[in-house]
Amino acid sequence: MNNFSIPPLNNHLKAFASSLKWIFLSLIVGSIAGSLGTIFYFALNFVTNFRKQNSWIIYFLPLAGICIVFLYRIFKDEKDTGTNLVLSAIHSNEHIPLRMAPLIFISTILTHLFGGSAGREGAALQMGGSLGNSLGRLFKLDDKDKKIMIMSGMSAAFCSLFGTPMAAAIFSIEVVSVGVMYYAALVPCVISSLTANAIATYFGAKSAMYKIFIPTYNLPNILSTSLITILTALVSILFCIMLHYSGHLFKKYFENPYYRIIAGGLSVQILTLLLRTHDYNGAGIDVIHNALAGNVCFYTFFLKIVFTCLTLSSGYKGGEIVPSFFIGATFGSVVGLILGINPAFASAIGMISCFCGVTNCPISSLLISFELFGYQGMPFFLITTAFSYLFSGYFGLYTSQKIIYSKYKTNYINKPTI
Repeated sequence: MNNFSIPPLNNHLKAFASSLKWIFLSLIVGSIAGSLGTIFYFALNFVTNFRKQNSWIIYFLPLAGICIVFLYRIFKDEKDTGTNLVLSAIHSNEHIPLRMAPLIFISTILTHLFGGSAGREGAALQMGGSLGNSLGRLFKLDDKDKKIMIMSGMSAAFCSLFGTPMAAAIFSIEVVSVGVMYYAALVPCVISSLTANAIATYFGAKSAMYKIFIPTYNLPNILSTSLITILTALVSILFCIMLHYSGHLFKKYFENPYYRIIAGGLSVQILTLLLRTHDYNGAGIDVIHNALAGNVCFYTFFLKIVFTCLTLSSGYKGGEIVPSFFIGATFGSVVGLILGINPAFASAIGMISCFCGVTNCPISSLLISFELFGYQGMPFFLITTAFSYLFSGYFGLYTSQKIIYSKYKTNYINKPTI
């Protein structure tokens, strides 16, 4: 019979002290990053409404681009890689300067104000990661603990913008390394996410929630859901390829960052005038609502990809996740109409599939589906996240994201996304 022994009391005391430390630190980072994220939320809403009421402002998009490049140049941050730098800091202790937070805040506001096509969560992840890293240095934490602070900051800022505390808490620890999750950061990320959510809610920030029709769970609807998911996963691959390739093309043909961003701004401006619509400027939340109602054209998703690539690849700042929701919603709605499926349900499936496809985060995708659309569609959402993760391959938005374990075999591969 094996002897049973209780671990030394000292070990329990150390664990308890560590738990108290992380509760304290995550409350701090959640409060600061959540407050900044809430300010960012209202600032984005303000400039978006201003742009909608003053469509002439699109003519100044190239000028806004010049200001963005100038800002990054005077702060000697021209080689900023955005969210990729934050992910690299968790992988390999890359330094995240505190100036990243105000720079991405201002430049994303400028991008949205003047009509660039971009999201907002990329800015949130960078602001939160920058603040978390700086607080880690302030409290003289070691490199491993600073990584947890970075993830906690990312969760807080993400949640304050989207109002999705479950997905925000998990996304930061899932997106870094596909196949491996940093469970040591779970409690800090949960606390910081919930803290940020409380702050955002208190000041009136609204969560994104959609009421959709959920069909009967039967074989025809399972097959239809699977088809929409697989097709949207392929669209997510197209989005990633075009985003990365357009970035290479802009850098190849416009070595000067000023010329590069002017070219991108003029391209977005000209396309907006030719199409006679501002649907593709900004985040495009209104178009997502139209997609849920079935009021979209078959080419809408592709034009959003083009607009987003021209904007982000030329040097404007913002995120890629809200555009992925736009792309998934509009594509899913069109496929749903072809298949005779309720457009709101088909759009929801498209949104979840595209988000999962570009981020390689099935658990976060499942959680955000619950927070956006409710729990009633759980079987369909589960199918969607699983199939999208499988059929999206090793493509992804973030080149610093690592695929630790194969999606198809129990093999350790440890390679970056394509």
